[in-house]
Amino acid sequence: MSERKKVLVVGSGGREHTIVSAISRSPSNPEIYCAPGNAGIAEAAQCVDIGGEDIEGLLQFARAEKIDLTIVGPEAPLVAGIVDLFEGEGLKIFGPGKGGAQLEGSKIFCKEFLCRHGIPTAAFEIFEDSEAALAHVNERPLPMVVKADGLAAGKGVIVAHDRDTAVKAVEDIMVERNFGDAGSRVLIEDCLTGSEISIMALTDGVNYLPLETAQDYKPAFDGNKGPNTGGMGSYSPYYSLGDPLVQDILNKVIRKTVEGLAQEELPFKGVLYAGIMLTDEGPMMLEYNARFGDPETQSILSRLKTDPLAVFEAASEPGGLEEMVLEWDERDAVCIVAASGGYPGSYEQGVPIEGLTPAGEDSQEAGLWVYHAGTRRGETGETLTAGGRVLGVTALGETRQAASEKAYEALAGISFDGLHSRRDIGQTMAN
Repeated sequence: MSERKKVLVVGSGGREHTIVSAISRSPSNPEIYCAPGNAGIAEAAQCVDIGGEDIEGLLQFARAEKIDLTIVGPEAPLVAGIVDLFEGEGLKIFGPGKGGAQLEGSKIFCKEFLCRHGIPTAAFEIFEDSEAALAHVNERPLPMVVKADGLAAGKGVIVAHDRDTAVKAVEDIMVERNFGDAGSRVLIEDCLTGSEISIMALTDGVNYLPLETAQDYKPAFDGNKGPNTGGMGSYSPYYSLGDPLVQDILNKVIRKTVEGLAQEELPFKGVLYAGIMLTDEGPMMLEYNARFGDPETQSILSRLKTDPLAVFEAASEPGGLEEMVLEWDERDAVCIVAASGGYPGSYEQGVPIEGLTPAGEDSQEAGLWVYHAGTRRGETGETLTAGGRVLGVTALGETRQAASEKAYEALAGISFDGLHSRRDIGQTMAN
């Protein structure tokens, strides 16, 4: 009898819980670790007290435990070079190298890459000097988008519909340095209008394999009102993979990106996440992520029927996806985020959560999962809130409406002081 494979998942949010849950369905029954994990992940994996950005500590753990495959959830370790570090030690890891991760780590690198490879995107200007940037925003037409170059925890992008907002954005980023070194340069670009679509594809550096489509809800309140968040819910599918629009995007964006990365000798094995605006002039690239999106992953991976571990392993090998075919559950999926009161502003943490589904009841057969995003264990074993987005209640249904109703029914049994969720996830369009 062969030994069980050991898998390490890096991260602590809803995306990582979804990945852990998916891998736990693998027929190979792997031994799963997660660093650092959360209260929900601890039900299906052994949590390790190592932060996601401690890439040296993660390397030491992976070597000591003889980890067969590491899967990186968040962007920061990728941009810091965790893949290069692991591969330099002969360890298999799912994710792009530091060079390829620049597609997310530097918005300026991404825009220049898009231009080099003829991928449509908004017109833009780059500034390293705040006075020059301020002069530019006072002259150019409105609206405009101001972006900090580096990682800014999703908060470094400001859509300015008036001059004062644009000026404040430049000052916050470049003068006040609210995002630290991420604001050493800014990107100022045209504001695209239309409906937004996210296309995610696995790549082994040579081949690419599109994942089922999804759309997420960014605004905090019903009807797409209120401040933007990291995502208040999602649904899948959005468009079918066979739709001519999706095929056009795959050909003009994903294919060109995979080929361009190979041409520039930038190793990229993992997930390409393309944020695209469907404009009157056609699909236009907004920006790339170099990892799974959250909460789209909750809706997408919940529908994956192919052995998830085999998929991650194949994408971690150059050319490994060539023979891979993905099978999907034909049901629709809807994920509803239960957030802390006040999110995305200030919110209380350490609040007890009641009514969580006992371990083992979430399953593909039942088509219902409660993914933990921001949770931790209390001193007496109770589950407490530990973030702005706390849970992602995800359900499958014969229609999107049925999946939404099923998820809301499950959410109704869960409570914590201040719990906030939108009431229209899966029942209205995300944008």
